[in-house]
Amino acid sequence: MNNLILASSNKDRLAFWKQGLDCFVSTTLIIDRLDKLLDDVLRIKPEVLLLDVDLLRLNGLTGFSGTVNLRGLCSETKIIILSGDLSESMEWELLKAGVRGCCRNDIKPRSLNHVVMAVQQGELWIRRTLTCRLIDELGKTTSKNKAYRASLDLLNKLTQREYDIAVHVGNGESNKQIAQSCAISERTVKAHLTEIYLKLGVTDRLNLALVLSSADRVGPVNPTTPLSGGLAQPTKS
Repeated sequence: MNNLILASSNKDRLAFWKQGLDCFVSTTLIIDRLDKLLDDVLRIKPEVLLLDVDLLRLNGLTGFSGTVNLRGLCSETKIIILSGDLSESMEWELLKAGVRGCCRNDIKPRSLNHVVMAVQQGELWIRRTLTCRLIDELGKTTSKNKAYRASLDLLNKLTQREYDIAVHVGNGESNKQIAQSCAISERTVKAHLTEIYLKLGVTDRLNLALVLSSADRVGPVNPTTPLSGGLAQPTKS
């Protein structure tokens, strides 16, 4: 390991942790200011950072934005939080902020060595209940991403004009309102809707709105770039 930083404002705690980490090239920081730690992380670029959660609390951080800042400065640094009493919800928030491990600050030195080794090798060191929760969250995210990609693929079948009309439908506008917005006749709107329904495999406005909602209302398409098949030409009223 290139570098291992131990950071805390408690000198005795740092000495205790270091007992089990003799095999690592380590830097011990006795500090109480997070900005100083940020500077040292940027300068040293440690592979692993053992961070006393009290440092975050001393700096008035309740949402753990400090860990996000550290990750932003050196994204390759794996952060392990040590705390006297860490609730499951707090540990979950830290995990979502990018922390790779959490353990008690009175952990035995030999056990701390195992934690560091595991995290250094790419593993997470978290309580078992959070492992199940993490798997559930990943499953939900994967399903959502699949639905998003499928819907986006459907929308990519539309021409620019059809896409614009579909968005108007998704916003709850009537054919008359769409015709006025797009400067075309209601008859032309109906013709475009028939083509949209056919391309997307839906039968009505409600199902079209559901497809748009599933795609999370993707941003407006560049009007100079057709989605497919070129831009539809406006039909004269």
